[in-house]
Amino acid sequence: MSRLYDSTEPNVIDEDMLQKAVEEQGPQEEVGQLAKKEGINFKDVKELQLDFRNILKIDNLWQFVNLTKLQLDNNIIERIEALDSLVHLVWLDLSFNNIEVIEGLDTLVKLQDLSLYNNRISKIENLDMLQELQVFSVGNNNIQTLENIIYLRKFKSLRTLNLTGNPVCENELYSMFIAAYLPDLVYLDFRLVDDNTREMALIKYQYAIEEMKQGEAVALVKQQALEASEKEVEYHKSAYVEYLNGPFLFDSMYAEDPEAAKLVYLPGVPELLEIYKSKFVDICESLFEYGLRQHEKREAEVALFYECLNEALQDSQEQGTKIMQDFEEKNHRAIDVIQSLSDTQVAERKLTEYNEDITKLSETLMTLEMQLVDQLEEVIKDFERNIADLVSTFIENEQGMMAQCRDLENHHHEKLLEIAISTLEKIVKSEFDEEMPDDVRMLFVDKDTIVNAVNASHDIHLLKIDNREDEIITKANGWASTLIEKVHKNEIQRNRSRVMEINQYIDHLRSELDNFDILEI
Repeated sequence: MSRLYDSTEPNVIDEDMLQKAVEEQGPQEEVGQLAKKEGINFKDVKELQLDFRNILKIDNLWQFVNLTKLQLDNNIIERIEALDSLVHLVWLDLSFNNIEVIEGLDTLVKLQDLSLYNNRISKIENLDMLQELQVFSVGNNNIQTLENIIYLRKFKSLRTLNLTGNPVCENELYSMFIAAYLPDLVYLDFRLVDDNTREMALIKYQYAIEEMKQGEAVALVKQQALEASEKEVEYHKSAYVEYLNGPFLFDSMYAEDPEAAKLVYLPGVPELLEIYKSKFVDICESLFEYGLRQHEKREAEVALFYECLNEALQDSQEQGTKIMQDFEEKNHRAIDVIQSLSDTQVAERKLTEYNEDITKLSETLMTLEMQLVDQLEEVIKDFERNIADLVSTFIENEQGMMAQCRDLENHHHEKLLEIAISTLEKIVKSEFDEEMPDDVRMLFVDKDTIVNAVNASHDIHLLKIDNREDEIITKANGWASTLIEKVHKNEIQRNRSRVMEINQYIDHLRSELDNFDILEI
């Protein structure tokens, strides 16, 4: 495969190269020269050409966060990497390089046109996230199997595909196979996929395609179920009760307890454990349902707050707009009157009155804004109290239910300890005839050993319960703090912005007044 790069030393993309490239591709006239002096913000660059620069390694592109088009063709790049921040990229050209593996493209979800022409790629893979892909060029590579092309069926927007120059193209069934398995493809290897080829392909591969579609349908149902389940878990997480709607917490207590598997061999313990688990899971499920109800209450409270907030903002905005409109109507008439006056003294008096009107307007608008600030301050205080009450109530009841879980664990521990000591006494007296694994029997060498084992199991269980309780409390309090902090921050920013708008408007009016030359009258 030929290469079109210079035979100079390999390069890495650095700041100097990027600066030079941006300047070369920017406007060259006076505006461009001015931009060079003031400096170019890479965040503003939408297109970047880095072709024919003997680049070996992609790097330092993280600043180009708004880039939509990137040209890296005709270099000596060996790996696709360091493109994660280019999430707005639509067009990417990596043709004529030394790339062997398709990788590093997961974050480029907006990519529509991708060229990997003339590289060393042997497998089409790792493109799953590029669901908007429309044009894909991977010609002049080392793709050998038709089956690998089936991977492209998942890209529903793909319309143009170039594979020319790959070993797979030598297969006599190549065109027909692709027409059958990629029915939405319009262009293959720069040629229109004609209806005749498509019809023949469907006939030839009819049964294989039907079988594949059935498999895809089953996979789609599974995927949808998985996504629905993940979405449901995310909702449960927002209520801080994920995985409490079942035996998950209980099972996790025993999954990390090496002694539990041994102690279950003691007589009566399986039955005791079953009763314990049933009651424990009931409490968890009650906590789960309660958590969801409380989450709905919190969400409703937030929605009501923003409804009231927006209503107050809209009302204030409408009042402010009317005040300004009334002033501008009066202002328009006042200027007309002043300009028509021939008496300079009268004109000066009218201008003074107009200046006083501007001052009154400023005071009125600022008063309106202060009234809104006071109103919102009360609304926010009420909201803050309501959220604090809701979170406090939730935590209090959550702690009560977790206390019930601890009580169950303590009760189970006492019963288990009784059984363990009773079993030890029977073993000492040679009255215990039941079968017992060697590692379990080793716990009964003396009282301290078995008591320590039971207590160690108990400690693990309590720690799991405590950690889950702390996690719920921390997340609930964290949510409330973040929410209230955001509300206060947004209100401060809104107030500052509004005051600035009023001042700018008043300054504009005064500027017009200052430029009004009374001598022209």
